[in-house]
Amino acid sequence: MNTGSLSGIGSQDLAEVLAQASRLHVSLRGARILVTGATGWFGTWLLDALVAMNRAAGLDLRIVAVSRRPDAFAARHPRLHAAREIEWVAADVRDPLTIAGSVTHVIHGATEASAKLNREQPDRMFDTIVSGTRHVLRVAAEHPGAKVLLISSGAVYGAQPAGLAALSEDHPLASDPLDAGHAYAEGKRAAEHLAAIWHASSAVPVTIARCFAFVGPHMPFDAHFAIGNFIRDVVDGDAIRIAGDGLPRRSYLYPTDLVVWLLTILVDGKPMRPYNVGAHASLSIRELADLCAAGAVGATEIVVAGASGGSDYVPDTRRARSELGLDVRVPLVDAIRRTTEWSRRLHAPQAA
Repeated sequence: MNTGSLSGIGSQDLAEVLAQASRLHVSLRGARILVTGATGWFGTWLLDALVAMNRAAGLDLRIVAVSRRPDAFAARHPRLHAAREIEWVAADVRDPLTIAGSVTHVIHGATEASAKLNREQPDRMFDTIVSGTRHVLRVAAEHPGAKVLLISSGAVYGAQPAGLAALSEDHPLASDPLDAGHAYAEGKRAAEHLAAIWHASSAVPVTIARCFAFVGPHMPFDAHFAIGNFIRDVVDGDAIRIAGDGLPRRSYLYPTDLVVWLLTILVDGKPMRPYNVGAHASLSIRELADLCAAGAVGATEIVVAGASGGSDYVPDTRRARSELGLDVRVPLVDAIRRTTEWSRRLHAPQAA
């Protein structure tokens, strides 16, 4: 049976997901999974992977995909939108959700990780996260036993202290609630607190994935993600521009690993025990620019602005690796190469 990608990701990528996710088949057989944020970067990968898993292993798996604009997604990914496994619900998670039929699993990822929205409409950012989480938890409570994955963020820790190599799940959550620019971080903290409330009051089994930084197909190349901007510059033949001094350290996980990590935390994670999701090997922004430049067709200039570059942002992932058997399968060099090649294929028709 055809298990090829329905959203344009590489066949190698999808094959890797299927190989790693095979251990989840028993837990997901016959599942009906509610996915919010289904048309975002993470959501697109999750939908494609779940459909492929279903067709490869005959899992009788169904997906309820929630999106404000399913029609816009259909224009971008018509084959995935039309997949028989997916039932679309056009809704804004800021409003109460009504989901007909049974639900066995919930993946709540409906948050726009947009620095622009966070800066210009912090109230909307906060409300989307908090109200959306409340409405999704209410739906989950209506389906006793449904497992819930809350996709949170490493932003809940606040700025990584100087001298600390990586942020562990035991690190104090330290975002400043009096800074309006922290709407995203504070919203994610509040969402986790809501999960704790619903777990205590209604026994909703919520697992939490605190996601850090990622690189891969379907990522935005014109947002605030440095690695996406660097790859865009390389593909466009422009100089790579580093806004800061290039010193802060980051780590990046490829989406094939991300999908396996998220689904494993959903199925096997312990409720109310957060798991950092990301790569543990870090490098500086300047070193990252050098890696991206290596994929250029010709010589690429790297321009460093020289201003202060902010703090590090690196997860300690020992909990996920030791308790859930997760690991990083795609090295960063390969992740950058695959993403650059995908971006070139995506833009080839326009260039022609």
